[in-house]
Amino acid sequence: MTGNINDLSRYSQDDREKSDLIKGVLREFKPYDLVKCYYCKPSFDMDVSESSMECDDVGEEPHESHQVVLSDVKLSMEDLKVPESAKYCPECGNEYPKEKFVCPDCLVHLKWISDKIDVFDIKSEPKFIFNGQNNYESFEDLLNKDNLLKINEFDFTIDDYSTVLYDIKYQAFMNFDNLVKENEIDFDELDILEKIILFAKSFVKVEYKSSGSELGYFESDVISIDDRQTDSLQITTLLHELSHFLIQEILIHVLCKLLDCSRNSFTESLLIFILSYDHFTQLIDEYAAHNVEGRFTVFGFQDYSSFTQIEQKMEGERTPGEIEIIKSIGNTFALSIKGILESLIDREMREEIKEQFLREVIDRPNYRALEMENCQILNDEGFIKAIWLILNEGCEAAASNIGKLASIQGE
Repeated sequence: MTGNINDLSRYSQDDREKSDLIKGVLREFKPYDLVKCYYCKPSFDMDVSESSMECDDVGEEPHESHQVVLSDVKLSMEDLKVPESAKYCPECGNEYPKEKFVCPDCLVHLKWISDKIDVFDIKSEPKFIFNGQNNYESFEDLLNKDNLLKINEFDFTIDDYSTVLYDIKYQAFMNFDNLVKENEIDFDELDILEKIILFAKSFVKVEYKSSGSELGYFESDVISIDDRQTDSLQITTLLHELSHFLIQEILIHVLCKLLDCSRNSFTESLLIFILSYDHFTQLIDEYAAHNVEGRFTVFGFQDYSSFTQIEQKMEGERTPGEIEIIKSIGNTFALSIKGILESLIDREMREEIKEQFLREVIDRPNYRALEMENCQILNDEGFIKAIWLILNEGCEAAASNIGKLASIQGE
Protein backbone atom coordinates (compact mmCIF):
# COMPACT_ATOMS: atom_id res chain seq x y z
CA MET A 1 0.00 0.00 0.00
CA THR A 2 1.40 3.40 -0.91
CA GLY A 3 0.31 7.00 -0.61
CA ASN A 4 0.27 10.04 1.65
CA ILE A 5 -2.30 12.14 3.44
CA ASN A 6 -3.29 14.06 0.30
CA ASP A 7 -4.25 10.80 -1.44
CA LEU A 8 -7.04 10.38 1.11
CA SER A 9 -9.00 13.36 -0.22
CA ARG A 10 -10.44 11.29 -3.07
CA TYR A 11 -12.04 8.92 -0.54
CA SER A 12 -13.83 11.74 1.29
CA GLN A 13 -17.61 11.99 1.24
CA ASP A 14 -20.24 14.21 2.84
CA ASP A 15 -21.51 13.39 6.29
CA ARG A 16 -24.91 14.68 5.21
CA GLU A 17 -26.62 14.18 8.57
CA LYS A 18 -23.99 16.18 10.43
CA SER A 19 -23.83 18.89 7.77
CA ASP A 20 -27.61 19.41 7.70
CA LEU A 21 -27.78 19.50 11.49
CA ILE A 22 -25.07 22.14 11.84
CA LYS A 23 -26.47 24.29 9.02
CA GLY A 24 -29.90 24.14 10.64
CA VAL A 25 -28.56 25.20 14.03
CA LEU A 26 -26.51 28.06 12.62
CA ARG A 27 -29.46 29.25 10.55
CA GLU A 28 -31.92 28.95 13.44
CA PHE A 29 -29.75 30.69 16.02
CA LYS A 30 -28.03 33.36 13.94
CA PRO A 31 -30.10 36.13 15.58
CA TYR A 32 -28.72 35.18 19.01
CA ASP A 33 -25.78 37.50 18.48
CA LEU A 34 -28.26 40.41 18.53
CA VAL A 35 -30.18 39.33 21.63
CA LYS A 36 -29.16 40.82 24.97
CA CYS A 37 -31.41 38.87 27.28
CA TYR A 38 -30.39 35.19 27.37
CA TYR A 39 -33.80 34.07 28.56
CA CYS A 40 -35.56 35.85 25.67
CA LYS A 41 -33.83 33.74 23.04
CA PRO A 42 -36.11 31.59 20.91
CA SER A 43 -36.52 27.91 21.57
CA PHE A 44 -35.92 25.32 18.87
CA ASP A 45 -39.52 25.52 17.73
CA MET A 46 -40.02 29.29 18.08
CA ASP A 47 -40.18 31.65 15.13
CA VAL A 48 -37.22 34.06 15.46
CA SER A 49 -39.41 36.94 14.35
CA GLU A 50 -41.56 36.78 17.48
CA SER A 51 -41.64 39.81 19.76
CA SER A 52 -39.63 37.98 22.44
CA MET A 53 -36.55 38.72 20.34
CA GLU A 54 -36.95 42.44 21.02
CA CYS A 55 -35.99 42.39 24.69
CA ASP A 56 -33.23 44.87 25.65
CA ASP A 57 -32.89 43.70 29.24
CA VAL A 58 -29.24 43.12 30.12
CA GLY A 59 -29.80 42.46 33.81
CA GLU A 60 -28.51 39.34 35.50
CA GLU A 61 -31.94 38.11 36.53
CA PRO A 62 -34.35 36.69 33.92
CA HIS A 63 -37.77 38.25 33.50
CA GLU A 64 -40.29 36.77 35.89
CA SER A 65 -42.23 35.40 32.93
CA HIS A 66 -39.16 33.59 31.68
CA GLN A 67 -38.20 31.77 34.86
CA VAL A 68 -40.56 28.96 33.97
CA VAL A 69 -38.16 28.00 31.16
CA LEU A 70 -35.58 26.75 33.61
CA SER A 71 -38.02 25.42 36.19
CA ASP A 72 -39.17 22.83 33.67
CA VAL A 73 -35.84 21.04 33.95
CA LYS A 74 -35.07 21.67 37.62
CA LEU A 75 -35.79 19.19 40.38
CA SER A 76 -36.58 20.51 43.80
CA MET A 77 -34.42 19.46 46.73
CA GLU A 78 -37.42 17.65 48.16
CA ASP A 79 -37.56 15.50 45.04
CA LEU A 80 -33.89 14.56 45.47
CA LYS A 81 -33.95 13.99 49.23
CA VAL A 82 -33.82 10.37 50.37
CA PRO A 83 -34.64 9.68 54.05
CA GLU A 84 -31.54 8.35 55.82
CA SER A 85 -33.66 5.93 57.77
CA ALA A 86 -35.12 4.22 54.67
CA LYS A 87 -34.06 0.69 53.73
CA TYR A 88 -33.89 -1.07 50.39
CA CYS A 89 -33.87 -4.62 49.08
CA PRO A 90 -30.50 -5.51 47.42
CA GLU A 91 -32.35 -7.91 45.08
CA CYS A 92 -35.36 -6.00 43.73
CA GLY A 93 -34.42 -2.46 44.82
CA ASN A 94 -37.75 -1.78 46.53
CA GLU A 95 -37.59 0.65 49.46
CA TYR A 96 -39.04 0.10 52.92
CA PRO A 97 -39.43 2.04 56.17
CA LYS A 98 -36.81 1.57 58.90
CA GLU A 99 -39.11 -0.76 60.89
CA LYS A 100 -38.89 -3.47 58.21
CA PHE A 101 -36.03 -6.00 58.15
CA VAL A 102 -36.84 -8.41 55.31
CA CYS A 103 -38.14 -8.03 51.76
CA PRO A 104 -41.31 -10.21 51.63
CA ASP A 105 -40.92 -10.71 47.86
CA CYS A 106 -37.25 -11.73 47.76
CA LEU A 107 -36.87 -13.01 51.33
CA VAL A 108 -33.55 -11.25 51.81
CA HIS A 109 -32.27 -8.95 54.54
CA LEU A 110 -32.85 -5.25 53.88
CA LYS A 111 -30.00 -2.74 53.80
CA TRP A 112 -29.86 0.91 54.74
CA ILE A 113 -30.10 3.29 51.78
CA SER A 114 -27.47 5.44 53.48
CA ASP A 115 -25.07 2.47 53.21
CA LYS A 116 -25.40 2.16 49.45
CA ILE A 117 -22.00 2.29 47.80
CA ASP A 118 -20.96 5.62 46.30
CA VAL A 119 -20.21 5.30 42.60
CA PHE A 120 -17.38 7.81 43.03
CA ASP A 121 -15.62 5.40 45.41
CA ILE A 122 -15.95 2.23 43.34
CA LYS A 123 -12.57 0.87 42.30
CA SER A 124 -12.43 -0.70 38.86
CA GLU A 125 -9.80 -2.75 37.06
CA PRO A 126 -11.23 -2.96 33.53
CA LYS A 127 -9.49 -5.43 31.25
CA PHE A 128 -9.30 -5.43 27.46
CA ILE A 129 -7.68 -8.61 26.22
CA PHE A 130 -6.38 -9.54 22.80
CA ASN A 131 -4.70 -12.94 22.53
CA GLY A 132 -2.56 -13.87 19.55
CA GLN A 133 -0.05 -16.53 18.58
CA ASN A 134 2.88 -14.19 19.30
CA ASN A 135 3.78 -12.52 22.56
CA TYR A 136 6.49 -9.92 22.07
CA GLU A 137 8.52 -9.09 25.15
CA SER A 138 10.74 -6.36 23.71
CA PHE A 139 10.29 -3.40 21.40
CA GLU A 140 13.01 -4.77 19.12
CA ASP A 141 11.04 -8.00 18.61
CA LEU A 142 7.74 -6.16 18.21
CA LEU A 143 9.21 -3.86 15.57
CA ASN A 144 11.32 -6.43 13.72
CA LYS A 145 11.67 -6.26 9.94
CA ASP A 146 9.03 -8.92 9.28
CA ASN A 147 6.46 -7.11 11.40
CA LEU A 148 7.23 -3.75 9.80
CA LEU A 149 6.68 -5.41 6.42
CA LYS A 150 3.33 -6.85 7.58
CA ILE A 151 2.25 -3.41 8.73
CA ASN A 152 3.30 -1.89 5.41
CA GLU A 153 1.42 -4.55 3.43
CA PHE A 154 -1.58 -4.08 5.75
CA ASP A 155 -3.72 -7.14 5.17
CA PHE A 156 -6.70 -5.68 7.04
CA THR A 157 -10.28 -5.11 5.89
CA ILE A 158 -13.29 -3.09 7.00
CA ASP A 159 -14.82 -6.37 8.24
CA ASP A 160 -11.75 -6.85 10.44
CA TYR A 161 -12.30 -3.33 11.74
CA SER A 162 -15.93 -4.11 12.58
CA THR A 163 -14.75 -7.16 14.53
CA VAL A 164 -12.35 -4.96 16.49
CA LEU A 165 -15.17 -2.57 17.44
CA TYR A 166 -17.40 -5.46 18.50
CA ASP A 167 -14.67 -6.98 20.68
CA ILE A 168 -14.02 -3.68 22.46
CA LYS A 169 -17.72 -3.02 23.02
CA TYR A 170 -18.30 -6.58 24.27
CA GLN A 171 -15.46 -6.45 26.79
CA ALA A 172 -16.55 -3.01 28.01
CA PHE A 173 -20.11 -4.18 28.60
CA MET A 174 -18.90 -7.26 30.45
CA ASN A 175 -16.86 -4.93 32.67
CA PHE A 176 -19.92 -2.71 33.14
CA ASP A 177 -22.17 -5.66 33.99
CA ASN A 178 -19.67 -6.91 36.58
CA LEU A 179 -19.41 -3.47 38.21
CA VAL A 180 -23.19 -3.22 38.55
CA LYS A 181 -23.60 -6.74 39.94
CA GLU A 182 -20.60 -6.76 42.28
CA ASN A 183 -21.59 -3.44 43.83
CA GLU A 184 -25.35 -4.14 43.89
CA ILE A 185 -26.09 -0.94 41.98
CA ASP A 186 -29.56 0.13 40.86
CA PHE A 187 -28.46 1.93 37.69
CA ASP A 188 -31.80 3.67 37.21
CA GLU A 189 -31.50 5.31 40.63
CA LEU A 190 -28.20 7.03 39.78
CA ASP A 191 -28.03 10.64 38.66
CA ILE A 192 -26.59 11.33 35.22
CA LEU A 193 -23.04 12.10 36.39
CA GLU A 194 -22.95 8.87 38.41
CA LYS A 195 -24.13 6.91 35.36
CA ILE A 196 -21.39 8.36 33.16
CA ILE A 197 -18.72 7.78 35.81
CA LEU A 198 -19.80 4.16 36.20
CA PHE A 199 -19.78 3.71 32.41
CA ALA A 200 -16.32 5.31 32.17
CA LYS A 201 -15.04 2.94 34.85
CA SER A 202 -16.02 0.06 32.58
CA PHE A 203 -13.25 1.22 30.22
CA VAL A 204 -10.63 2.88 32.44
CA LYS A 205 -9.82 3.78 36.01
CA VAL A 206 -11.19 7.16 37.08
CA GLU A 207 -9.35 9.32 39.57
CA TYR A 208 -9.88 12.86 40.82
CA LYS A 209 -7.46 15.76 40.69
CA SER A 210 -7.64 18.90 42.82
CA SER A 211 -4.88 21.02 41.29
CA GLY A 212 -3.89 22.35 37.89
CA SER A 213 -5.94 24.15 35.26
CA GLU A 214 -6.80 21.13 33.10
CA LEU A 215 -10.39 19.93 33.31
CA GLY A 216 -9.11 16.39 32.96
CA TYR A 217 -6.65 14.20 31.10
CA PHE A 218 -6.15 10.59 30.01
CA GLU A 219 -2.86 8.85 30.70
CA SER A 220 -2.10 5.14 30.42
CA ASP A 221 -5.32 3.46 31.68
CA VAL A 222 -6.49 6.31 33.93
CA ILE A 223 -8.72 9.34 33.41
CA SER A 224 -8.01 12.06 35.95
CA ILE A 225 -10.81 14.58 36.30
CA ASP A 226 -11.23 17.74 38.35
CA ASP A 227 -14.33 17.22 40.48
CA ARG A 228 -14.46 20.94 41.29
CA GLN A 229 -16.17 21.36 37.92
CA THR A 230 -19.92 21.41 37.50
CA ASP A 231 -21.53 18.03 36.89
CA SER A 232 -22.17 18.86 33.22
CA LEU A 233 -18.52 19.75 32.59
CA GLN A 234 -17.38 16.60 34.39
CA ILE A 235 -19.64 14.58 32.08
CA THR A 236 -18.30 16.08 28.85
CA THR A 237 -14.72 15.93 30.13
CA LEU A 238 -15.12 12.24 30.93
CA LEU A 239 -16.50 11.54 27.45
CA HIS A 240 -13.72 13.56 25.81
CA GLU A 241 -10.99 11.69 27.67
CA LEU A 242 -12.74 8.38 27.15
CA SER A 243 -12.55 9.07 23.42
CA HIS A 244 -8.76 9.32 23.66
CA PHE A 245 -8.73 5.92 25.33
CA LEU A 246 -10.96 4.39 22.66
CA ILE A 247 -8.86 5.62 19.71
CA GLN A 248 -5.81 4.12 21.38
CA GLU A 249 -7.69 0.91 22.13
CA ILE A 250 -8.97 0.58 18.56
CA LEU A 251 -5.47 0.96 17.13
CA ILE A 252 -3.99 -1.50 19.66
CA HIS A 253 -6.51 -4.11 18.53
CA VAL A 254 -5.81 -3.37 14.85
CA LEU A 255 -2.06 -3.76 15.42
CA CYS A 256 -2.46 -6.99 17.39
CA LYS A 257 -4.75 -8.44 14.73
CA LEU A 258 -2.26 -7.54 11.99
CA LEU A 259 0.68 -9.12 13.82
CA ASP A 260 -1.34 -11.94 15.42
CA CYS A 261 0.10 -10.99 18.78
CA SER A 262 -1.16 -10.62 22.33
CA ARG A 263 -1.81 -7.22 23.78
CA ASN A 264 0.69 -6.24 26.49
CA SER A 265 2.62 -3.23 27.81
CA PHE A 266 4.80 -3.16 24.68
CA THR A 267 1.89 -2.80 22.26
CA GLU A 268 0.25 -0.26 24.58
CA SER A 269 3.42 1.86 24.84
CA LEU A 270 3.88 1.72 21.07
CA LEU A 271 0.41 3.17 20.47
CA ILE A 272 0.91 5.88 23.10
CA PHE A 273 4.01 6.89 21.15
CA ILE A 274 2.26 6.80 17.76
CA LEU A 275 -0.61 9.02 18.93
CA SER A 276 1.71 11.60 20.48
CA TYR A 277 4.97 11.79 18.52
CA ASP A 278 3.70 13.84 15.57
CA HIS A 279 1.23 16.70 15.06
CA PHE A 280 -0.55 14.58 12.42
CA THR A 281 -1.72 11.94 14.91
CA GLN A 282 -2.17 14.47 17.74
CA LEU A 283 -4.65 16.42 15.64
CA ILE A 284 -6.59 13.30 14.61
CA ASP A 285 -6.79 12.18 18.23
CA GLU A 286 -7.84 15.59 19.52
CA TYR A 287 -10.36 16.38 16.78
CA ALA A 288 -12.08 13.01 17.22
CA ALA A 289 -12.32 13.54 21.00
CA HIS A 290 -13.79 17.04 20.57
CA ASN A 291 -16.24 15.69 18.01
CA VAL A 292 -17.44 12.95 20.36
CA GLU A 293 -17.67 15.37 23.29
CA GLY A 294 -19.73 17.73 21.13
CA ARG A 295 -22.25 14.96 20.45
CA PHE A 296 -23.26 15.03 24.12
CA THR A 297 -23.04 18.80 24.62
CA VAL A 298 -25.82 21.35 24.21
CA PHE A 299 -25.43 23.33 20.97
CA GLY A 300 -23.47 26.50 21.55
CA PHE A 301 -21.07 24.96 24.07
CA GLN A 302 -18.87 22.88 21.77
CA ASP A 303 -15.16 23.40 22.33
CA TYR A 304 -12.20 22.78 20.02
CA SER A 305 -9.60 24.70 22.05
CA SER A 306 -7.01 21.92 22.46
CA PHE A 307 -7.22 21.08 18.74
CA THR A 308 -6.68 24.77 17.92
CA GLN A 309 -3.70 24.94 20.29
CA ILE A 310 -1.98 22.06 18.49
CA GLU A 311 -2.79 23.58 15.10
CA GLN A 312 -1.24 26.90 16.13
CA LYS A 313 2.00 25.18 17.15
CA MET A 314 2.38 23.74 13.64
CA GLU A 315 3.15 27.12 12.03
CA GLY A 316 2.27 26.08 8.48
CA GLU A 317 3.53 22.52 8.86
CA ARG A 318 0.39 21.29 7.08
CA THR A 319 -1.62 22.92 4.30
CA PRO A 320 -5.26 23.93 4.92
CA GLY A 321 -6.31 21.04 2.68
CA GLU A 322 -4.31 18.57 4.76
CA ILE A 323 -5.86 19.95 7.95
CA GLU A 324 -9.31 19.26 6.51
CA ILE A 325 -8.30 15.68 5.64
CA ILE A 326 -7.04 15.25 9.21
CA LYS A 327 -10.45 16.43 10.45
CA SER A 328 -12.15 13.92 8.13
CA ILE A 329 -10.06 11.10 9.62
CA GLY A 330 -10.99 12.34 13.11
CA ASN A 331 -14.66 12.47 12.14
CA THR A 332 -14.55 8.88 10.92
CA PHE A 333 -12.92 7.65 14.14
CA ALA A 334 -15.52 9.67 16.07
CA LEU A 335 -18.35 7.79 14.33
CA SER A 336 -16.95 4.51 15.67
CA ILE A 337 -16.51 5.90 19.17
CA LYS A 338 -19.99 7.44 19.28
CA GLY A 339 -21.36 4.07 18.17
CA ILE A 340 -19.72 2.43 21.19
CA LEU A 341 -20.80 5.11 23.67
CA GLU A 342 -24.36 5.42 22.40
CA SER A 343 -24.90 1.72 23.04
CA LEU A 344 -25.38 2.80 26.65
CA ILE A 345 -25.90 6.57 26.48
CA ASP A 346 -29.27 6.38 24.80
CA ARG A 347 -31.73 9.17 23.99
CA GLU A 348 -33.07 9.26 27.56
CA MET A 349 -29.59 9.68 29.04
CA ARG A 350 -28.70 12.32 26.46
CA GLU A 351 -31.78 14.26 27.59
CA GLU A 352 -30.54 13.96 31.18
CA ILE A 353 -27.17 15.39 30.11
CA LYS A 354 -28.90 18.28 28.33
CA GLU A 355 -31.05 19.03 31.35
CA GLN A 356 -27.94 19.01 33.56
CA PHE A 357 -26.38 21.61 31.25
CA LEU A 358 -29.47 23.79 31.35
CA ARG A 359 -29.53 23.69 35.15
CA GLU A 360 -25.91 24.77 35.46
CA VAL A 361 -25.03 26.87 32.45
CA ILE A 362 -24.27 30.53 33.12
CA ASP A 363 -22.38 31.47 29.94
CA ARG A 364 -24.04 32.56 26.75
CA PRO A 365 -23.87 29.97 23.97
CA ASN A 366 -21.32 30.53 21.20
CA TYR A 367 -22.11 28.94 17.87
CA ARG A 368 -18.87 29.91 16.17
CA ALA A 369 -17.26 26.59 17.14
CA LEU A 370 -19.77 24.83 14.90
CA GLU A 371 -18.47 26.78 11.93
CA MET A 372 -15.07 25.09 12.19
CA GLU A 373 -16.67 21.64 12.07
CA ASN A 374 -15.63 19.49 9.14
CA CYS A 375 -18.59 17.60 7.68
CA GLN A 376 -16.60 15.05 5.69
CA ILE A 377 -15.94 11.40 6.49
CA LEU A 378 -13.85 8.80 4.68
CA ASN A 379 -15.43 5.87 2.93
CA ASP A 380 -14.40 2.37 4.01
CA GLU A 381 -11.47 2.11 1.62
CA GLY A 382 -10.18 5.55 2.53
CA PHE A 383 -10.49 4.91 6.27
CA ILE A 384 -8.48 1.67 6.04
CA LYS A 385 -5.80 3.62 4.15
CA ALA A 386 -5.83 6.28 6.88
CA ILE A 387 -5.32 3.66 9.61
CA TRP A 388 -2.49 2.17 7.54
CA LEU A 389 -0.89 5.61 7.23
CA ILE A 390 -1.08 6.17 11.00
CA LEU A 391 0.38 2.76 11.92
CA ASN A 392 2.92 2.45 9.12
CA GLU A 393 4.50 5.87 9.62
CA GLY A 394 4.18 5.57 13.40
CA CYS A 395 5.88 2.18 13.62
CA GLU A 396 8.70 3.33 11.30
CA ALA A 397 9.29 6.31 13.59
CA ALA A 398 9.02 4.14 16.71
CA ALA A 399 11.64 1.68 15.39
CA SER A 400 14.11 4.57 15.42
CA ASN A 401 13.08 5.69 18.94
CA ILE A 402 13.35 2.57 21.10
CA GLY A 403 14.63 4.67 24.00
CA LYS A 404 11.52 6.82 23.92
CA LEU A 405 9.30 3.74 23.87
CA ALA A 406 11.11 2.37 26.92
CA SER A 407 10.60 5.64 28.79
CA ILE A 408 6.87 5.58 27.98
CA GLN A 409 6.61 2.02 29.26
CA GLY A 410 8.39 2.98 32.49
CA GLU A 411 6.14 5.94 33.25
